[in-house]
Order: sequence, then C-alpha cells, then structure tokens
Amino acid sequence: MVKVAMLTAGGLAPCLSSAVGGLIERYSKVAPNAEIIGYRYGYQGLLTGNSLAVTAQIRKNAHMLHAHGGSPIGNSRVKLTNAADCVKRGLIKEGEDPLQVAATQLVKDGVTILHTIGGDDTNTTAGDLARFLASIGHNLTVVGLPKTIDNDIVPIRQSLGAVTAAEQGAIFFENVVNERTTAARALVIHEIMGRHSGWLAAATARTYRRRLAKRDALPHFDVVQKDIDALYVPELPIDLEAEARRLKAVMQAKGSVAIFLSEGAGVADLVREMESRGETIERDAFGHVKIDKINVGDWFSKRFAKLIGAERTLVQKSGYFARSAAANKEDLDLIRAMVDLAVACGLKGESGVIGHDDEADGKLCAIAFAREIGQVTG
Repeated sequence: MVKVAMLTAGGLAPCLSSAVGGLIERYSKVAPNAEIIGYRYGYQGLLTGNSLAVTAQIRKNAHMLHAHGGSPIGNSRVKLTNAADCVKRGLIKEGEDPLQVAATQLVKDGVTILHTIGGDDTNTTAGDLARFLASIGHNLTVVGLPKTIDNDIVPIRQSLGAVTAAEQGAIFFENVVNERTTAARALVIHEIMGRHSGWLAAATARTYRRRLAKRDALPHFDVVQKDIDALYVPELPIDLEAEARRLKAVMQAKGSVAIFLSEGAGVADLVREMESRGETIERDAFGHVKIDKINVGDWFSKRFAKLIGAERTLVQKSGYFARSAAANKEDLDLIRAMVDLAVACGLKGESGVIGHDDEADGKLCAIAFAREIGQVTG
C-alpha cells in the first residue's frame, strides 16, 4: 500500500500552500487509494509524531490552497544531524539520534513516500534521512521540492516562490518609496531577504523598475524621483566612501535617495565589527548568523545618513510581506510542473530533489541526493 507523507520546513515562501495542495490533487488523481498525511511543523512534527490526516473533504477542496500563502501544515527549522539542538528543544531525549527517531516514526506510520518542501537545508536534511534509512534497510522514497525566495539552491535553475516574492517586494516598495516626500533630504532603504545570494534583491529591483516604467506620471518628474539609486548584494564588495560620494550628488540633485539592500550585503564586515566589541553573534541550528538580530539595514542607514547629509532616514523590510504571499501565475505554473514530476518519481521509487538542472541543460528531473545540492555561498 502507498502511504504519502508531506512536510514543509524552513522559512515561508509563496509556494508552500500551493505545493501541498498540488501534491494532494495529483495523488488523488493518479493514486486515489494512497493514504496521505502531513507532518505538522516540518521535521519537528516528524520527530514528535505530530501529523495531520488528509481526509476526503481535504482532498475535495485541496484546490483552495492555491489561493493562500503560508503553509497549511506549518514550518520549523530543525536539523536532524544536530542532536544537541533537538535535545535542547525537547524534540528528542538525551542520547537519542534524531535520524533514528525520525526513521522510527516513518516506519511506525507506514510511510512509503516522503515529500519535503524546503530550501537547501531542508533538502540536505532529506538527503541525510534518505541515506540513513537506506543504511538500515528501510525502503522509503524521499522526493524534495525546492522552496526558497532567495533562488539560491545549486544546481536548480528556479526555486519555487522566488518570482512571487520579487513581485510582492516590488509592490511593497511602490508604497514605501513615497516616504521620500516627507523630508527635503530623505534616505529610504528597502531591506530585502537574501543571506548569501542577491538574486531576490536584484529581481525585486528589476520588477519594481518594470512596473514603474508602465505607470503614468508627469514627464521627468515623478518617475525619476521614484527610481532606485543603489542596489547592494552579498556577491559584490561595497566601497562605502565611493558610494557615499556618488549618492551625496544624487541627494543634491533630486532631494532623496532610494537604496535596495540585500540583507546579506556587508554582513561579514558587520559581524567582525560586533565581535571586535565583544558582542555575541546569535546563530541558528544550522550555524547561520541570525541576520534579523544584527540589523543590517540600520547599520547601513547610520553610515550613509551622515555621509550624504540625510535629514530623515527610513529602513523598511519587505521580507515577511513578500514571503507570506500566495503564489502568482508564473509560480503556480512552475509548482504544477514540479509537483507532477514529484508524484511520478514518488510512485516509481525515484528519490531526489525536483528541479531544472543547470548541469543538464535545464532539464526538469529528480536530482539525486548523492549529488552536491546546496546553497549559494557568495
């Protein structure tokens, strides 16, 4: 008998609800007798045995999930190879192996296909789990779907949710940019998610400018005032002094400066500065710096405000707004294509992460966990 389990993990993205709905719809069509459950709050639910049964009513109305953001089964950040963190959070007992606990739960629940929907950490963990289960002789197919608004999973060309997040970030800034009119010399910084990759910041900027170009405005007035003056991403070094000189001239010419800032830009410099003052840098279970705790936008704003002579400075973050949206049409099309293949792979016992493989001419396929699947690191 086929029994399917799903879990969503990591941060939110505008694809989780639709991906869950799509999996339910597809299995209901091609394998209507398959039992389906969803582990609540990602790997946390797998470790604790907290799951939700997909009933006949849920199957009938699964299409409704395409109109929603967030995850209908909940997310968390849990690393199955970090036993100390799992013990600290009360997910396992001292001395237990999280992978063993997760494997035991899957066996207990009779799961034959596990779908993980998440980013590089989620799918790397899925790979760890698949290898562990194989080592103990349990036949389980693990098929991952790539979710991240940063679009930074190597070698996958386009991850689910990223296009929608860029669109929503652009919409967010269409209102925020008007704050430039509240002072004669205003500095407005739009901080955008992206730890190691500036893809989302760049895509948001591109989308914003395309939308701006289509809007009616007085010639050489409103559109020029609302344009972006700088874009900073983690992949490129920032010469603060040179940029300050350039932006000071921009401020003088148009009375305001608008910056798009990827949250990972300048983090290394900021961390070094904080550590030199003896401050402790908080990190998550995966060892990543908790960027929301170090306030990159505030650090940039304080430096640029003095150097360019800003009278008012405003930092606005679009991350939670953008990542919590429902998927747009472009993402919905991508979700459907990936979900169809994920279900097909699950039913024929082929494990891997679904994606357009950059190392195979962009072919949509199940990329084996044995290959290096990871995050862009700069």
